[in-house]
Amino acid sequence: MLVVGIDVHKKSHTAVAVDDVGKKVGEVVVPATDAGHRQLLGWVRSRFGQAPDRWAVEDCRHLTGRLERALLGAGQVVVRVPPKLMAGARRSVRSPGKSDPIDALSVARAALSEPDLPAAHLDEPTRELKLLIERREQLVGERTREVNRIRWHLHALDPAQDPASSAFNTAATRTRLHRWLVAQQGVEADLARMVLDHIDQLCTLISELTRRIEQITIELAPEKLLTLPGCGPLTAAKILAETAGADRFRSEACFAMNAGVAPIPVWSGNTAGRVRLNRGGNRQLNAALHRIAITQVRLGGLGRAYYDRRRANGDTSTEAYRALKRRLARVVFNILIHHEQAQTTCIPQAA
Repeated sequence: MLVVGIDVHKKSHTAVAVDDVGKKVGEVVVPATDAGHRQLLGWVRSRFGQAPDRWAVEDCRHLTGRLERALLGAGQVVVRVPPKLMAGARRSVRSPGKSDPIDALSVARAALSEPDLPAAHLDEPTRELKLLIERREQLVGERTREVNRIRWHLHALDPAQDPASSAFNTAATRTRLHRWLVAQQGVEADLARMVLDHIDQLCTLISELTRRIEQITIELAPEKLLTLPGCGPLTAAKILAETAGADRFRSEACFAMNAGVAPIPVWSGNTAGRVRLNRGGNRQLNAALHRIAITQVRLGGLGRAYYDRRRANGDTSTEAYRALKRRLARVVFNILIHHEQAQTTCIPQAA
């Protein structure tokens, strides 16, 4: 068995090949360019006379995306190694310190010891959806910072002018403040007008991105996911973007572990059966499931009934929400995997 682990950077990629017992059998550094990707593939074929059984990269897709697409386009098998696994493998090496070859070796050994890691695959629609979501979240964060700034300016000008932070999302509130600021004099008022103009621009961009995300989500998402109580278009978009294909998970339990909602055993002796929250996994996917859980508990229905039953059995609120998210992960995974299987088996009829 041959596994190639890659430590990815913006300027270069360091690859280390290991055999079936984790022994290092080769190393190369290539530029992080299309030519470098071709050089990497050529190095493996010329050095070992065969393609590796798998390529392993650390799961940081903002850096590995182009490399993954190049390898997958060449028909290679690529797996993503969670940083936590790679860090554990790095601590076990004999060589002290931290370097690109050490990190690449750790990635390869982590992939070798975990044969069931989810494989990457080309999924351009969900990748584009993820880019749009990330841009919208950046703009929302910037709007929040600008709202905090203008509230301090308004407090300095007139403490009576104190709209709630959420009120700045409405055009009526911003229009009223524009009219009021026109009559104010001084640098403080000038800065407040500049910030308010920027908030107007941000709100427009956020609204445009929201409409675009919702349109794509309606086209891509299963109808059952959009009708799941508590799962709006933005939450469904987050689930699609972070899952990047449910078929890459071996089971719904693997999906739950990836989302960080699977329970972690923490007991010894007479405390058998106790579990704790999983602080790892994909926190973005975890947050999406958490929003669904919170909404279902507030709305009532099956989610609320399950939450109340867990509380009645002695769970804390946190434990009850953790259990509810675990059940929601099963529901979401089944919806996604059945939808993907239906699309795969659907054969268009000849005209």
